[in-house]
Amino acid sequence: MPDTTATPARRPVTALGGLKPFLRPYRARIAAAFMLLCGASAALLTVPYASRQLIDQSFGRGAPPQAMHFMLLVALALIWAMFVASRYYLVTWIGERVTADLRSAIFARTLTQSPQYFEVTRTGEVLSRLTGDTTLVQTVVGSSISMGLRSAFQFAGGIIMLAVTSPRLFAWTLALLLGVVGPLIWAGRRVRRLSRESQDRIADSSAMAGEVLNAIPTVQAYTQEAFETQRFSATVEHSFATALRRTRVRALLTAGVIGGVFTSILCVLWMGANAVADGSMSTGQLTSFVLYAVLVAGSVGVIAETWGDVQRAAGATERLMELLATQPLIQAPARPQALPQAPQATVSFEQVRFHYPSRPQSAALDDFSLAVAPGSTVALVGPSGAGKTTVFQLLLRFYDVAAGVIRVNGVDIRSLDPKDLRRHIGIVTQEPIIFSADAFDNIRYGRADATDDEVYAAARAAQAEEFILRLPQGYRTFLGERGVRLSGGQRQRIAIARAILKNPPLLLLDEATSALDSESEALVQRGLDAARRGRTTLVIAHRLSTVQNADRIVVLEQGRLVESGTPAELLRQGGLYARLASLQIAA
Repeated sequence: MPDTTATPARRPVTALGGLKPFLRPYRARIAAAFMLLCGASAALLTVPYASRQLIDQSFGRGAPPQAMHFMLLVALALIWAMFVASRYYLVTWIGERVTADLRSAIFARTLTQSPQYFEVTRTGEVLSRLTGDTTLVQTVVGSSISMGLRSAFQFAGGIIMLAVTSPRLFAWTLALLLGVVGPLIWAGRRVRRLSRESQDRIADSSAMAGEVLNAIPTVQAYTQEAFETQRFSATVEHSFATALRRTRVRALLTAGVIGGVFTSILCVLWMGANAVADGSMSTGQLTSFVLYAVLVAGSVGVIAETWGDVQRAAGATERLMELLATQPLIQAPARPQALPQAPQATVSFEQVRFHYPSRPQSAALDDFSLAVAPGSTVALVGPSGAGKTTVFQLLLRFYDVAAGVIRVNGVDIRSLDPKDLRRHIGIVTQEPIIFSADAFDNIRYGRADATDDEVYAAARAAQAEEFILRLPQGYRTFLGERGVRLSGGQRQRIAIARAILKNPPLLLLDEATSALDSESEALVQRGLDAARRGRTTLVIAHRLSTVQNADRIVVLEQGRLVESGTPAELLRQGGLYARLASLQIAA
């Protein structure tokens, strides 16, 4: 993630320009809202003039007031109310729709990022932008901009009518109002900078909260609740202090603008009262001028408040556009090749060299070559950090190799669309991911178009149906967040059923039984045997007993292939595999 604090500031209007693609589909509604806004402003600006006619032609002449003047004012009020209500509905709809589109676009872009992106970006930061920042944008698009435009129209119309009503008083009003503009510009820039800083601090708090909540068993097991509460409170206080500085500047800005405007109006009103007293201005004319001045003053106050919202939304929009502008490091080529179809995949690594971006000094794989025949089962063993998981990461093309080639079915995977490649690969990890859904939907995640019977068949093959049917609602039992209502072995069997349902030519098993007890391991192992049947399989295992039936065992050490053969052959060689086996037997 780029350092957002180093991003050069742009003008708010320029920053908000990033929303144009999201507003463009709704041009007709925006135009309709604009027309309604113009109509509402025109109706409101007519009221002071109608009031002047009422006062001068009725009260000023001592004649009884005419019903026509009152009916005109009532009609203007009803027209204004109708325009305002219609505009409110349209603008709110636009704000909600644009925000929903924006959130969907950002989430979709985030899902395309490679694991390298999440090495430096916390998920809480992304979630903060998806929620907090988009809410700020919604406030501006669905409310503040409309209010600002309405106030700008009223300000411009009011200024024109002030000049028409009394040029002399208008000149004084204009001179006094100019003194308010300078502080408005200065404070607005400061509010925007503080707004972005405030959103960054909120994102920090969200990221920390997400990290701690995902690790709540560990936090409670080590009785670190007080420490984590204190740590989170510190980030909240930092966020509060930043927000307070922003609020203080906004408050001073609003107070200064409103105070300056109304002081200007009172000065002009005093001069107008003297003009009425010496007969150079009528009472209705002064009343009309005062009403227009109040409209102008109110408009300036709303513009000042709206400008603060625009400044905040500009900072939020910049952060959102950074996410949308981030290109995935792993992309499909301009003209991807089609992966040749085969019931059992062929895999080959040819002198592969790779460094993780976060550890450029040490090679995770160094001159690694491996050929996997179709339908065979190859096990990868070795000490921690030997590069076993890296083999899977590269095969799934979560990263690209620095040197060498990886081929699937004879095709360099860099010439394939990553989605096409991954559709041919199934994976079962040491810590399977169970979604907040029922058992049926968790299994069907492997293939969305699978029939109910196919889901049930996959569950039976993975030895999962026997415990699923004992659940309160069977296949429709909600499994909880991350499958907390299941045991480790049950979660593994759900993941195996998912992989079986996908029916891929290539299956990757990453430490699938290392964290299980003997009984659960036996059940899971039967499910894995069913999953391996009829397809090419790569297995990572620390328990050497689980890979005794593999066609070949490959031993890795410090990113290099150091031994290869059957279990019996490797034991006779007396190398690293034999040493690892003896350590496990001794344990």
